[in-house]
Amino acid sequence: MFQGSIVAIVTPFKKGQVDEEAYRRLIEFHIKNGTSAIVPCGTTGESATLDYEEHNRVIEITVEAVRKRVPVIAGTGGNSTAEAIELTAHARKVGADATLQVVPYYNKPTQEGLYQHFKAIAKAVPLPQVLYNIPGRTGVNMLPATVARLADLREVVAIKEASGDLGQMADVVRLAGHKITLLSGDDNLTLPVLAIGGKGVVSVVANIAPKDSAKLVKAWHDGKIEQARKLFYKLLPLCQSMFYETNPIPVKTALSLMGKVDGEMRLPLCSMAPANLEKLKAALKAYGLIK
Repeated sequence: MFQGSIVAIVTPFKKGQVDEEAYRRLIEFHIKNGTSAIVPCGTTGESATLDYEEHNRVIEITVEAVRKRVPVIAGTGGNSTAEAIELTAHARKVGADATLQVVPYYNKPTQEGLYQHFKAIAKAVPLPQVLYNIPGRTGVNMLPATVARLADLREVVAIKEASGDLGQMADVVRLAGHKITLLSGDDNLTLPVLAIGGKGVVSVVANIAPKDSAKLVKAWHDGKIEQARKLFYKLLPLCQSMFYETNPIPVKTALSLMGKVDGEMRLPLCSMAPANLEKLKAALKAYGLIK
């Protein structure tokens, strides 16, 4: 369940509503192109601007559309433990295979607070849990020692690591690699993370290039190191283009340019600046994704 190219899928909107038809088409696009698992309602899915009803509905649609062909790892985290438990319980009820739990943001818990937060969710809802460390968004860095403590819980099975610190990720593998799966949370570091013992990536760029993202991880696991390296460097400029502005603005704009979604976002996210849009178009053209 927790290796390969796992897409942090966008949530399409149209006229202020979740575009269910476009979303189902995106899921089929991923199934067809080798994506290993789907993460709805993550950062890339604009979870911060989904209300509870929408959040739950997006997870329901994902489970319905996927039909057990790949795992669904539902983004159900929050900065309130009670809220995260409520969202996770619903995800389990509708058939999600696992949950992605982000480090609580804004309230800046201690390392002990982080441990108690994730432990409470695990005990309340017995569902495989993927931790998500992204200090650039949350304001708190979950340390390897805390991850190792959490790895003793049966429900905690993997971590999406987006700290950008390979040394820290290596410490996670050293301390808990026999109990927990390391996943890259940054497309720009997929190959280095695989090299230190990671098993895959929770990917933004897979939204637009799922086949190559999947081939990269598979090549590495098949021992085809040079092929994996070539795919990584082929993808790298495209990965970098996904962060010309705040994620998911570029990836959603790219999908719109590719004709797959409307491109609508919710404030405070907004349309790309013209100069960045031109740079994005150039990157997509260079990769052959648009003409």
